[in-house]
Amino acid sequence: MKRAARAFWLRSPGHGEIRDLLLPEPADGEVMVRTLCSGVSRGTETLVFRGGVPESQHSSMRAPFQDGDFPGPVKYGYLNVGLVEEGPPHLLGRTVFCLYPHQTRYIVPASAVTPVPDTVPAERAVLAGTVETAVNALWDAAPMIGDRIAVVGGGMVGACVAALLARYPAVRVQLVDADPARAGIARALGVDFTLPGDAADDCDLVVHASATEDGLARSLELLAPEGTVLEMSWYGDRRISLPLGEAFHSRRLILRSSQVGAVSPARRSRRTFADRLALALGLLADPAFDALVTGTCAFEELPEVLPRIAAGDLPGLCHRVLYGA
Repeated sequence: MKRAARAFWLRSPGHGEIRDLLLPEPADGEVMVRTLCSGVSRGTETLVFRGGVPESQHSSMRAPFQDGDFPGPVKYGYLNVGLVEEGPPHLLGRTVFCLYPHQTRYIVPASAVTPVPDTVPAERAVLAGTVETAVNALWDAAPMIGDRIAVVGGGMVGACVAALLARYPAVRVQLVDADPARAGIARALGVDFTLPGDAADDCDLVVHASATEDGLARSLELLAPEGTVLEMSWYGDRRISLPLGEAFHSRRLILRSSQVGAVSPARRSRRTFADRLALALGLLADPAFDALVTGTCAFEELPEVLPRIAAGDLPGLCHRVLYGA
């Protein structure tokens, strides 16, 4: 017997809608999941919503269970937490995380879901994909004991990176953002906060996640000689200018990219994607991460809410989507 489901689709840039569909019976080795909540990845999904994915990146930007193609119609998203209603006995009834778009029910291979630890509420587990991105970035950056570090950009990714760095021994870490309201989030995460003009310099490492030209330029200014900026922002179809003709060469600065689509080379031989995601979910046992969820709506409201998020009318960090029974 087929099951009814509903999914959010980007019909065309700037215009979303909810579509009905019917799901087949799950095959052997598959699970049927009823979604409990999903999260809007504010930076990436806003870029997708406005049609800002460059044509050259259409393939590499595909989400694991995306339907359709950029710029639309496309079903896009990857922060989904649900309950396994049908599937192998060891998963039946388990709360799981999956890199699936906003949809009320879905069928995926059992290998595509990761059980959520009992210590992590489903509502917090929607952050798993963002924490996983932060884990991969710190594998790339390899911070050391006693390092002086700044995280420029206090959005979802930057805040997650700062929260993990605050656990490192003897580091000086500051979360740097132009919005003074982010100070409360930093405090909840146990991280010092500063405005860009007041940030401490002489940094061994700066993690940049503001997705702004000014933020990246300020990140370079904060470095000590031979320091590294780890660039986590993705600018889509925007071109960015940088002051690389000033002290960039004489101070031997390093600008390096990081991207979650591949496990960091520092751990690739010993960690799988599944290992990395399981680690991220385990870290979410810390209730401090609740500070990153700053908005909530019902699934049916997504066609009205996503345009407001994309326009900046609903500022904040993670926006959580709730689903009825």
